[in-house]
Amino acid sequence: MKSVFLFLANGFEEIEAIATLDVLLRGGVKAKTISVTGNTLVCGANGIKVNADELFEVVDFSGGDMLVLPGGMPGASNLNDHKKLKELLLTYAEQRKWLAAICAAPLVFGGLGLLHGRCATVYPGFEHTLEGAKYQDAGVVRDGNIITGKGPGFALEFGLALVEALVGKEKSDEVAHGLLKR
Repeated sequence: MKSVFLFLANGFEEIEAIATLDVLLRGGVKAKTISVTGNTLVCGANGIKVNADELFEVVDFSGGDMLVLPGGMPGASNLNDHKKLKELLLTYAEQRKWLAAICAAPLVFGGLGLLHGRCATVYPGFEHTLEGAKYQDAGVVRDGNIITGKGPGFALEFGLALVEALVGKEKSDEVAHGLLKR
């Protein structure tokens, strides 16, 4: 079974985190929410509180297949300020494991130089944060082992793209059908 870690920081976009998590679970992926705040209770951008599965400091990330960053502000900035998370992203990138970010969160990838020469999307107004990327005005963009999403309105499509990358198109289509998306 594929394993995904979805990171929560205060100010995360609730739709992007929860919808993506839900789609992954429907796709048969083992997905866990990880708090980078030092507390399992994390407050979203719209005041919705979510109890994360684990704290960053106690998780062994070595067996994971994908890291996911939901956007939202100041959630994306808070993720970007977490040094150990950025080190982990670089480790996964070196290992050619999957990396995914939606909304403003691709700014973390841009700042780490992970998007040079790659196609990517981001929330409107954050295009300048995709350092070295070929910006695509699309809802979801997959380039190699990196998947980016534009924003909350594309959360289901983003989640389906993650399922397709991890489990295959057939499973993604099955989940999409159940969600009345295809």
